[in-house]
This record gives sequence, structure tokens and C-alpha cells, in this order.
Amino acid sequence: MIYPPKPQAGDKVAVLSPSAGLPGILPLPFEAGLTVLREEFGLMPVEFPATRVMGASARERAADVNAAFADPSIKAIIASIGGDDQITVTPHLDDAVIRANPKPFFGYSDNTNLLLHLWNLGIVAYHGGSVMCQFGRCGGTHPASAESLRAALFTSGPYTLPESFEFSDVDKPWDDPASFDAPPPMRACDGWHWHNPDRVVEGATWGGNLEILSWLLMADRGIRPAAAYEGMVLIVETSEELPSAEEVFRILRNMGERGLLAKFPAILIGRPKAWSLNHRLTPAESAKYADDQREAVLKALTHYAPATMAVFDVDFGHTDPQVVIPYGGQIRVDGPARTITVTY
Repeated sequence: MIYPPKPQAGDKVAVLSPSAGLPGILPLPFEAGLTVLREEFGLMPVEFPATRVMGASARERAADVNAAFADPSIKAIIASIGGDDQITVTPHLDDAVIRANPKPFFGYSDNTNLLLHLWNLGIVAYHGGSVMCQFGRCGGTHPASAESLRAALFTSGPYTLPESFEFSDVDKPWDDPASFDAPPPMRACDGWHWHNPDRVVEGATWGGNLEILSWLLMADRGIRPAAAYEGMVLIVETSEELPSAEEVFRILRNMGERGLLAKFPAILIGRPKAWSLNHRLTPAESAKYADDQREAVLKALTHYAPATMAVFDVDFGHTDPQVVIPYGGQIRVDGPARTITVTY
């Protein structure tokens, strides 16, 4: 796997919408994110033609990705946000151009498609850090998110992930300017939960958003034979659509039936998002949702990978704060020390 060269302060970075062109209809978090990129990270964001176009075709969005990789002045690529149809975009990517011009790509959720595509090309990418959600967060980027983003963007080498004891998954309306006056409300949490923490596992990461992974598995898009994942560390997280515990179990069960789960000696499960504007759960309901999801994962592991070490509620994916996980990069999961160290 190749770690692409990192940008430096003053460099240009592409901000693209490979999934949904939400910057065009919800400009407030997008503009806030651009400001943070310029003023706090010292980068020069460059928009491409489809960045603010809701409903842009798959070919138009792929053309932006191809152009961003081809442009020698662009030193990194950051997704504006996710969506639900990036699976239609990746067939139009120019792999020869991307291989010849590897660059750090940041995104998560539906951007699991691009992360996996880059992994198959031998390029390390970065799970996390979208313009509208992390850089454009209401009230400013969370300090823990900002620290991880800076390390992933500008440095190379080991980075020990911080364990958060407060979090938020409550959304503010992005069409209300008042939403950006203060950060979202934070809630206390217990940190990470460990299962089978009796060893140290080192390897490359693979996975992403669990719902998107299930679609990729159904389409047989970019999935290799199970033996290719031997010794890797699986990273999975769920979205604001709040898939049920039963659905989470079924996806993992099917991965087990395919022979995948048993290949991973360790798995990281992101802190589940348990509230959204379309699913306004009470704190008690949110806690039960998270507990039920954990039990669903453990049930699947019991059947298909009983010896696998698992770490629950790691701060990646659809949660705040969010840390960046190198996709295809190296990770060390130290059970006895209860630490997780990635290599940026």
C-alpha cells in the first residue's frame, strides 16, 4: 500500500461531492467548512464543477474525481459529505490517472465506495473528515477531531487515538444560521468497550460504513476472495439511518457465511449514531439502540469469529468527536494496554 504525499500549509485541496451535491442546497455548513480549511488549516479549497450540483450525473461526479487526481496543483481531496449512490460513480473513474497521481482522500459514509476503490488500487486513504460535518461543524470543529485531522493531513507516522468520554450525535438544522452559533450538546459516555482484549493485533485496515459495505457485497463491487483479508483489522460503523440491530446482525452474519469475519483478528466498531432529525430518540432510547447494536455484533462474532478481539464505541464514523482512521493503512490494537495506534 502507498501512503500518498501529504499537503503543506498553503497548498490547494479539492473539495468534491462524489455522492450528493448537498452544498448546493445547504450552503451554511459547507461555507463554514471552507472557512475552517482556509483560516485554521491554512489550505486553499478548490471546488470542481459538480461540487454544488444536486442531482449531478455519475459521470459528472466521476469527472471531478478524475480531474482532481490529474491536477498537479491539488495536493489532497476532501469529500463535502456522503450520500447513497456513489456505487454508480466508481465505474467511471480513470484508474490509470489515479494510480499515476496518488493523493490523500478524506471521506466516510457513502465515500466507503471511494475508500475501497483506492484500496484496490493500492492507495491508502482516510476514513473521516468531510467538509460539511467535521470542518463545518456547528460551533466549530471539535478539538479532538481537529487534532486527528491535522495529524492525518500534515504528518506521517504513529498516532494514538484519543478515547473520548463525551460525545454528541444530535443534529442541528443546517438551514438555520443560529445553529452555527454554538456547538451541539455533548453527553457523557463510558469510552471504549473491549471484547477479548488478550492480545496485540497489528495489520492494515479495511471496512467502512456497514450499510455501504453490504451494498458493495451485494453488487460484488471491489470485493476480493476472503483469503485476501487474512490478518487485517475490520473497521465498521453505522449511519444516521439507524439500521436496526437485526439488520446489523444479518449483514455481519452474511459476511460470516462468506468466510470474511473469521479472517479479521480484530474489529473496531464506531460509536453508533443513535439520533437524527428523522429519528429523534430519547437518551434512554439511544442508549438501548447502542446496547442492542453491540449485542448484535457480539452475536455474529460468537457464531463466526469467537476469538476475534473487538473494540466498541471507537470515535470514528457518524459521531462527534470523530477521529480519522487510515483506510488500508497500518493500525495496532493493543488489548492489554487498551490502546489503538494508527499510522498516518
